[in-house]
Amino acid sequence: MNTRPAAPYTYGQGTKKQVFTWSLWDWGEGVTNAIMLTFVFTVYLTSSAFGDPDANASSLALAVALTGAVIALTAPVLGQRADRSGKRKHWLGFHTAVIVLATAACFFIKPDPAYLWPGIFLICVATFFSEIASVNYYAILPQIAPKEKIGRISGIGWAFGYLGGIVSLAVVLFVFVQPATPWFGSNPDEGFNIRLVAVFCAVWMAVFCAPMFFTVPEIPATPGPKTSWRESYVLLWRSIKGLWHRDRPTLWFLLASAVYRDGLATVFTFGGIIAGTVFGMSTAEVIMFALVGNMVAAAGAFIGGWLDDVVGPRAVIMTALFGLIGAGLGVLFAQHSWQFWIFGLVLCLLVGPAQSSSRALLARRTTEHTAGELFGLYATTGRAVTFLGPALFGLSSFVASNIMDSAGVTGSATRYGIVGILVIFVVGIVLFSLVPGIKREDTTVHEDATARVAK
Repeated sequence: MNTRPAAPYTYGQGTKKQVFTWSLWDWGEGVTNAIMLTFVFTVYLTSSAFGDPDANASSLALAVALTGAVIALTAPVLGQRADRSGKRKHWLGFHTAVIVLATAACFFIKPDPAYLWPGIFLICVATFFSEIASVNYYAILPQIAPKEKIGRISGIGWAFGYLGGIVSLAVVLFVFVQPATPWFGSNPDEGFNIRLVAVFCAVWMAVFCAPMFFTVPEIPATPGPKTSWRESYVLLWRSIKGLWHRDRPTLWFLLASAVYRDGLATVFTFGGIIAGTVFGMSTAEVIMFALVGNMVAAAGAFIGGWLDDVVGPRAVIMTALFGLIGAGLGVLFAQHSWQFWIFGLVLCLLVGPAQSSSRALLARRTTEHTAGELFGLYATTGRAVTFLGPALFGLSSFVASNIMDSAGVTGSATRYGIVGILVIFVVGIVLFSLVPGIKREDTTVHEDATARVAK
């Protein structure tokens, strides 16, 4: 088996304007996750205004899970078709526009049980197209980044995403939710201020995502006849088999990274819950922690991107994962909120480099005509294990609760959910350490070899 690529792929030599506008897209689209899906709109949608909160949360979770399944089944093929048609930027523009429209439409979701499922539908639409848009967005990275700077540019893009989330979340908090001077846009009657936040997010995305489409060039189409959807899935299967025979390290990396990336996502998903439930932080304090945490994560992404180009992605990822385990243990044994702040911010600092270097590593192993398909598989493998983090977090909390009840111990069992996240990081380290052939000097794929995969 040949696990070492034969020759380097010619990477892009993007201008500073192209790198900036590419990063600016992440700044703009970041509000989808930070505001619409995490901290603001889904909290509004699962509130008692729409019926029983537990039932609302369960309905949303089920719908999002089904959406994730659709993403897993379609992301690689959609990425592949964008590669072959030479319309990567075209489809990224279409997907971005749908996210903007779905987000803006959330303004019409009034606080009434009759609007619960329309609201969930719009959230699922935004989730689906956000994930598919990310496939083509990631695939543009090797178009604009020279090989020697791909880690740095990936880090810059990821940091822009964090910073955009910080600024937009601050605007929402201090303009729409808790303004110093009330105005008509902060009126909470009929959920008007939260619904107006959806319009704000749509405008934010439209303004900051648009510049990239005027600066980054489109890729050329792959010669040959158009393929049907069925043929696209046949080609996808051939590509996967080709990876197994010709570039097995990339395939193993996709599987290994899926595990630890789920741990990274779980850190943010349950960080606020731990802060509020275990350490008694108020909603305002949790939002402040989120703001500071995103700033620290942005700094980590910048630093990690620079280190990626110096020492290689493998060293950055492994160092970050070991550091995350140490910081996680700190949170587990912390007794005061100030201790949570310290160890929690260390977690935030290390998440960015692990995410950015994972993207940069895969980008180095793509070609112009396989980037979309590989990043589609990146999305699919990630989606395939998204149950892992929440399941182990919940299982750890459940077991701890039973043990504490039996022993007559008081306190929050939620604290021990962090054990589940630590298990994911340990498994991720083991799997990633077993990935063969991925070294700093061995991070590109020979275009001829990957072209044969598609045949």
